[in-house]
Amino acid sequence: MKTPQERRPVITGIGVVAPNGTGAGAFWKQTQEGVSVLDAVSREGCAHLPLRVAGEVRDFDPVDLIEERFLVQTDRFTHYAMAAADLALDDARLGRADYEDAPYGVGVVTAAGSGGGEFGQRELQRLWGQGSRYVGPYQSIAWFYAASTGQISIRGGFKGPCAVVASDEAGGLDALMHAARSVRRGTDAVVVGAAEAPLAPYSVVCQLGYEDLSTCDDPARAYRPFTADACGFVPAEGGAMLVVEDEAAALARGVPGRAELAGHAATFTGASRWEESRGGLARAIGGALAEARCAPEEIDVVFADALGVPAADRAEALAIADALGAHGRRVPVTAPKTGTGRAYCGAPVLDTAAAVLAMEHGLIPPTPNVFDVCHDLDVVTGRARPAELRTALVLSRGLMGSNAALVLRYLPGTPL
Repeated sequence: MKTPQERRPVITGIGVVAPNGTGAGAFWKQTQEGVSVLDAVSREGCAHLPLRVAGEVRDFDPVDLIEERFLVQTDRFTHYAMAAADLALDDARLGRADYEDAPYGVGVVTAAGSGGGEFGQRELQRLWGQGSRYVGPYQSIAWFYAASTGQISIRGGFKGPCAVVASDEAGGLDALMHAARSVRRGTDAVVVGAAEAPLAPYSVVCQLGYEDLSTCDDPARAYRPFTADACGFVPAEGGAMLVVEDEAAALARGVPGRAELAGHAATFTGASRWEESRGGLARAIGGALAEARCAPEEIDVVFADALGVPAADRAEALAIADALGAHGRRVPVTAPKTGTGRAYCGAPVLDTAAAVLAMEHGLIPPTPNVFDVCHDLDVVTGRARPAELRTALVLSRGLMGSNAALVLRYLPGTPL
């Protein structure tokens, strides 16, 4: 039996449900072209609220993708996660025939920022408007932040190690490394990721307490990190699910790994203490590099957290310089999320998906709506930049103070 050091966790499948497309192909096409899909909030009940711009998932009908018995039990955030999980499994060519004799070899890990706000609001309105007899039994589970893990595992018949990570927006990266460590300990495959649905009225009202939320009503100016016009972040729906496998197990199925989850580290610096996040994020980067046995100059691209708050942007720019040294001022930096919005825990998983696709295509996607960068960073703007990419660094910070960094290493020979 292989030791944990000998088992190599690799990404074999990518599933995306995002404001700019459903499916990895549609998502990548829009991402590499730098298309911004930010627009006015159109969700029912939100028109009178101060949040004016968001990244909504449009043209997504869960009825076409998910069985009725699961739909009635679940919130929109779980619909996105289940659909993305199906896409990731298809992409990895991992079907029931591959694990029906060994269901304990496949696990599920998700991260969530707030759970099922839309479902919860609907049931509470029934409670106060019509009485307790009109509240459905699934109110007890659909809102819960662990709902997506549970429903994906039940629906797929996965009986391996399952978990939910609750560590702020950075939990998206923490979930990926939780999956990687499960693989190193002996699990053959893990379906892992995050999806969010924060645009129900109740959810939006809760977010209005964040000082860092952008209330600008111009989609082209509402989310512009690393610029003098930065005025906060724009929230978004959706996310991504990945299949992470032991490389040997994947190759035994005839499926090559696309990228290795090579290194990760996390720190905590406190809610909205952006000046202190400089040191915490730099330490997370250093820890991820150390675990990956990666020198700073080996990093070919950075997918930035890009909060859009001047103090946070400055701290991130300095953290990259602190951790990568002189290379930090030369390495290309991108933040595709400025075209789709910040999907909380789903955002860094979408960045991870984009990083894998960028390495496969040799193309760094641009940062939509960002032009005049006011920090000492080489931010890719305007159009995609061709580059030979072998190692990517993905960064994430949470509004409550979590910081995380992930090093991805491209596996050559992956077919496009």
